[in-house]
Amino acid sequence: MFTGIVTDLGTVREVQPIGGGHDHRLVIGTSPAFLATPAPVVLGASIACSGVCLTALELGGDWFAVEASAETLSKTTLGGWKPGTRVNLERSLRVGDELGGHLVAGHVDGTGEVVSATPENGSVRWRFRAPAELAAFIAPKGSIAIDGVSLTVNEVDRETFGVNIIPHTATVTTFGTLQPGSRVNLEIDMMARYVARLREYQR
Repeated sequence: MFTGIVTDLGTVREVQPIGGGHDHRLVIGTSPAFLATPAPVVLGASIACSGVCLTALELGGDWFAVEASAETLSKTTLGGWKPGTRVNLERSLRVGDELGGHLVAGHVDGTGEVVSATPENGSVRWRFRAPAELAAFIAPKGSIAIDGVSLTVNEVDRETFGVNIIPHTATVTTFGTLQPGSRVNLEIDMMARYVARLREYQR
């Protein structure tokens, strides 16, 4: 489990096809502090990489390696990652940690598209288009994880929704690299998912 509070901005260093080319091994560079604080990352640890929960299979002083299956590559933005791609990183939630965002599973529901980015007072209003099958789960003032970043939905218009990003968030996450047309990973609020499933079951 994660909170959607990004703690480091990593960079993809290597992308190696494995498993007959269907899966990928990725080496992601990060800061030594991210891997060491508050306790050293161990092999098998879960790390959210732009919202996708992946397992650390190799570790270095300033890098870690993960593997992504063909399913993950097809359902997330990972299939388009290449050396130099910036990645939002978050270590898994530990008992007693502050829950600064919202509960995020690291299980991406689908990808969305950046529609626009418009300055609005001291922040920027970003608008995204979600797949139709996810749009029903997105509500004003609800939570959503975009590329692993916990955000509050400010507006919804059918498949399009908007969030506000302050300058600090743009600096410490990949929001500073996005532009209209960019694809992003979306994870809907798990509470919305279970409420919808309950309503469906009661019909």
